[in-house]
Parts: sequence; C-alpha cells; structure tokens
Amino acid sequence: MSRCLSTTLPTFRFPLAARVPVVLTPLFARVSASWFCARFRVPLVVVKRVSHAGTVAVWALGAALAVPLPAAAQQQPAAHAVSGAAAHGTVGAGAVEGADAPVATAQGTDDAGAAQTSAVEKSFEARQQALDARTAQNNYDFAVKQHDCYSRFFVNHCVNNARDAMRAVQADIRREQLVLDDEKRAEHARQRDEQQALQQAQDAEEAPQRAAQDARNQQAYDDKQRQHALDEAQRQAEAPQRAANEQAYEQKQRQHALDQAQRGISPTQAAANQQAYDQKQADFQRQLDQAHQQAAQKAQERVEKQQHYEQKQIDAAQHKKDVEERQRQAAEKAQQKQQDELKQQQQQLEQPQQQQQ
Repeated sequence: MSRCLSTTLPTFRFPLAARVPVVLTPLFARVSASWFCARFRVPLVVVKRVSHAGTVAVWALGAALAVPLPAAAQQQPAAHAVSGAAAHGTVGAGAVEGADAPVATAQGTDDAGAAQTSAVEKSFEARQQALDARTAQNNYDFAVKQHDCYSRFFVNHCVNNARDAMRAVQADIRREQLVLDDEKRAEHARQRDEQQALQQAQDAEEAPQRAAQDARNQQAYDDKQRQHALDEAQRQAEAPQRAANEQAYEQKQRQHALDQAQRGISPTQAAANQQAYDQKQADFQRQLDQAHQQAAQKAQERVEKQQHYEQKQIDAAQHKKDVEERQRQAAEKAQQKQQDELKQQQQQLEQPQQQQQ
C-alpha cells in the first residue's frame, strides 16, 4: 500500500519549521545542532550520534520556533529538579557537619573520617550527575524518535512505541534514583549517629565539670535562699517596732493638732507658721553653707600664705648661701693677689743682688 503525495500545503506539527528546506548544507546543520545543544543543555556528543544531520537541524529549528518560551522555561527546571534536590541535600549535610565540627575537633577526630565522608559525598554527586545525564539523554532520544514518527504512516503507533521505550528507560533511571536516595539517607543516618556518639562521649567527658558547676550553682542558690529567709525573719521581728513607731508618730500629730486648736491657731495660721519656719530654716541653712564656704576659702588662703612664706624662707637661705660663697671667692682672690704681689717684690729685691754678684 503506497501513499500518494499531497497536492495541498504540507501539514507539519511545527508550522514554522515546515517552511524550512529539507536539503540543508552540512555547515548549517552543525550550527543548528550546536545552537540546540546550548539551548536545551544537551551534550554535543548526543547530537553527533544521529546519522542524519539535516533531520536533526530541522527538528531543532522547528522545536525552537514551535515551543513557547514559558514551556521551555518549565522544561529546564524539571530537567534539573533532581540534581537541585541532591545538591540541596548535600548542602544540608554539609551544614550539619559544619555545626558539629567543634565537637569533632574537641574529640580529636582523625582526618581519615572526614576524607572518607567527602569521598562518599563526591561519589553520590557523580552518580546523581550520571542519572541526570541519562534522563536528559532519554528525553532527547524520545524527542528525536517522536519527530521521526511524523514522517511515517502509522504515526500514533510509532509515537506510542517511542513513549514506551522512553518510559522503560525512565523506570530504570527511577529505580536507580531510589537506590541512590536510600544510600544517601543511610549515609546521612550513619553520619548523624556518629555525631551523636561523639556528642555523647564529649558529654560523658564533661559530666564531672558540669556536676561540679551544678553543685556550685546549687550552693549559691541555697545561700541566697537562707539569706533571704534571715532578712525576712528580721523584717518580721522589726514589724512590731515599726508599727509602734508609726502609731507614736500619728499620736504625736494628733496631739500637735489638739495643742494648736487649744491655742486658737487656725489651720491657715498653722500653715503660715509652718511656711515661716521652713523659710527660717532655709535661711539658716543658706547662712551655714556660706559660712562653710568662707571658712574653706580662708583655709585655702592660709595654706597658700604658708606655702608662700616657706618659699620665701627657702629663697632667703639660698640668697644667703650665694652671698657667702661670693664673699669667700672674693677673699680667696684678694689673698691670691696679695701673695702674687709679695712674690713680685721679692723677685725685684733679688734681682739687684744677683746683678752685684
């Protein structure tokens, strides 16, 4: 059964790509393939595996023209969702390790354990990247097969077969992903148990210190409680005396009011008398403060005069000493001069005698 050529315009899933010529140059095919790899983040090796470069270029250009930008933006996060989750899990594990780093340092953990943990994390990351690459390759292969199916007679059957093959590979990838996730959880649980063991060992080592500190804190608390009880007992013992003092004060106030009433002093006059008394006390206090201030000032002046007198005495003694020193030097000079004159006279007397001889 043959299929007749259509005399109408060709129907194609990608309308804009249908207008692209089927026969393309190799240069344009390579450029289109490179653009597709950069656009959909597909390894260039995958594109090189396809034998017909023109078909790949047409499909790539058609997909780029037909797929809207929001759909492409949704496909990219979906393709990297698993890798992002794995990276997030890795960062979370690193944060836990960073939080427990002081405990490991305190216990003197060897570098071999940290190196082993880092190697395991790198292994998980490499396996996750491989699964992500297989997922991208599977999606790309399905897209290529789906595109090729539109050039065949039984399109739906071909697409269904391609989808089944894609789902089979996807199920295999899913199984490996579950195994990898289980291993990650087991490794994280092992690390958590190890950190808990280290923490328990540190707690056991610090238990005597904590017990001693707790004992000191309890002793201080007990001392404060006993002191509070003593203060409360003292206040209770002084309560009757305070009550008696208050009662005596009130009695004194009442007696004072009765005395003023008997003397015929009205409340207004009593207030005026109190104000005058307060003013008198204030004036007396002000005069007393002034007297204290003047006394302090006079005391300061006396101290300054005493210091000035002592300084004058010191200067006079020094002046007397200087005068005596100058007098002594003058006497020495006069004596030396007199001796010099006597020597000269003696020499003058000796010269004629020497000449006569």
